[in-house]
Amino acid sequence: MTQPLSLFGAARLPRTILFGRGQRGALGSTSARLGRRALVVTDGRQAAQPVFAEILADLAAHGVTTQVFDGVIPDLPVESIETCIDAARDFAPDLVIAIGGGSAMDHAKIVAVLLAHGGKVSDYYGEFAVPGPVLPLIAVPTTAGTGSEATPVAVVADTGRGTKVGVASPYLIPEVAICDPDLTVSCPPSLTAISGADALTHAIESFTTAPRTGDAMLTEQHVFVGKNALSDHFAKLAIANLFKFLERAWRDGNDIEAREGVMLASLTAGCAFGTAGTAAAHALQYPIGNLTHTAHGAGVAALIPFVMQFNRPACAEAFAELATLVGLPDGSVEERSQAFIEAVAALLASIGIPKSLAELGLREDQQEFVAEHSLDAARLIKNNPRPLDLTAMRAITQAAYAGERHRLVAI
Repeated sequence: MTQPLSLFGAARLPRTILFGRGQRGALGSTSARLGRRALVVTDGRQAAQPVFAEILADLAAHGVTTQVFDGVIPDLPVESIETCIDAARDFAPDLVIAIGGGSAMDHAKIVAVLLAHGGKVSDYYGEFAVPGPVLPLIAVPTTAGTGSEATPVAVVADTGRGTKVGVASPYLIPEVAICDPDLTVSCPPSLTAISGADALTHAIESFTTAPRTGDAMLTEQHVFVGKNALSDHFAKLAIANLFKFLERAWRDGNDIEAREGVMLASLTAGCAFGTAGTAAAHALQYPIGNLTHTAHGAGVAALIPFVMQFNRPACAEAFAELATLVGLPDGSVEERSQAFIEAVAALLASIGIPKSLAELGLREDQQEFVAEHSLDAARLIKNNPRPLDLTAMRAITQAAYAGERHRLVAI
């Protein structure tokens, strides 16, 4: 009989998390305690919103001088970050505030690193390359999906290398996360779907990452430490909320209860994967995103049912537990684990997530490139609950391209 793993938990989180309607009203006061010259990082869409002007006025009322950079670009090309740094040097901020979606928050994280330590973005690729504390960072998400307000990672597009690369360090975790569901009401249905599906993928992958317990140096040697008791708690809260509220928020953006539920799910999924990590769906999305230039959330969500099907032999009990969590019928572990995969696929289909990589925009002749280059993301590959090699990645990619999960059942 297999001995159960000893109880282990780990969590790296912002020092302060504020969640709830109207909590953006605390930004001015909170910022003033951390600095007096704030670089505010956002995108053009958010900068044009009336609420953005209100936020700037609140900062000014608390004695915080601001410089706004509203040139955040999706996928974060390195050049856009360099442009922001060049504009900010003379301003000499002592605080960085991110207002926007995942791209804005990841952009702000890298800017906080470069303003503190200098150098190039590429100096910090990989894990633990950031040498020390960065400028204090406050994250104010305006979408509900990435969970970047609670995570130690930022992903950039290195156009010279033609790939996306992660910067992972506990120093990247924002000092403060202010999550106000009212800020998500303006998100259109497509963005609500993609963001929420991203959060669901984060939660599922973090709940099923390979556990690596028993080593007291684990958190010193790895940014992402695998499935554990604390990350599981956050992941389950996220999954329960998304099954209850995501389709509602997609159908009616003014359903504030649904907006609250999805934003809480996004935050808690970030709390889960920011420590446990993600796995194969995210590894595959790196090359797919580069090739298709589609939204990250759409890519990982299109992949997750196929990754789950491949992983089921290694985590059937975890999927069965989640089936019970979301109220699926009783049955054997095998029945409930498969039912949960089917339920995830149905939820994603109900909000318009592509059902295949072909539908996402991948070309048939790009499948081998995806399989090969997905293995470049070592930190994600090692997290997967079932071992991954080129043969496995080919099988997942081909099944996901065709939209045929049954190809993976017997593998």
